[in-house]
Amino acid sequence: MALGAAHAAAAAQHYPQGALYVVATPIGNLADVTLRALHVLQLAERIACEDTRHTQALLRAYGIDKKPSQLLAVHEHNEAEAAQAVLAHLREGERVAYVSDAGTPGVSDPGARLVAAVRAAGLRVLPLPGASSVTTALSAAGAVAPSAAQEGFVFAGFLPTKTSERAAAVQQLAHEARCVVLLEAPHRILELAQALAPLGERPVTLARELTKQFEEIATVPAQGLPAWFAAAPERARGEFVVLLHPAALAASDAGMEAGQRALRLLLPELPLKTAVRLAAQLSGAPRNALYAQALEWKGTED
Repeated sequence: MALGAAHAAAAAQHYPQGALYVVATPIGNLADVTLRALHVLQLAERIACEDTRHTQALLRAYGIDKKPSQLLAVHEHNEAEAAQAVLAHLREGERVAYVSDAGTPGVSDPGARLVAAVRAAGLRVLPLPGASSVTTALSAAGAVAPSAAQEGFVFAGFLPTKTSERAAAVQQLAHEARCVVLLEAPHRILELAQALAPLGERPVTLARELTKQFEEIATVPAQGLPAWFAAAPERARGEFVVLLHPAALAASDAGMEAGQRALRLLLPELPLKTAVRLAAQLSGAPRNALYAQALEWKGTED
């Protein structure tokens, strides 16, 4: 039924031979696969995958039958070498689909090296968008601010595992005005909660088991993270996307004064926009406010 719908919806498009298809797969709920992904997975002569056993089970769940010889193992430990095997199949005119265990390959999963090798060889790479834990969590958190100074988000992925290095990374993120997206495994989530706690009242959204039966999305102050986990030990289970909400802008008089002092020094030496950008970075003052101040000063001079 699903394969018939996939063929009806996607078969009219041209799928060139000798191309690598980067295919996003569900992050938990099998119903989140796209019809085009099903069509390409059925059409491809080879499927490169992070874990052949996992992918074979996924294919069978959709009624797609592939021989073991059609599956190629391409994971973080062999990606550079395995890319050469994929290139050989592409040069023979085969379509090769690449999937990671879940989500969109090449973001936090393997795939980037393979794609780079294929593109360097002058061969085509075609993306098939779909499930992503990053965008799924962002869409439900309301953590991307609309203001010019805070718009967008930063994908930081997994922080260092060593305590001192993790603490240093968090200290750097404390000054990031935009939303920061982190990933963490269940066996390290409590350590991450402790590392983020010094950020005080800064809101943090925890998204665990996304799209699965026990999905949970909660927003708590950073300082309250350890207590939130302690209140219900089962909360530490599952894969996590952790969103550090945008830091409050330093719009205080002290922040603006520091920004204005920096701006006074930089304007004679640099173009206006460059001076404003650097002054904002140095002081934490809002860039748009410093830009308005710079224009006012220039108008006065004229």
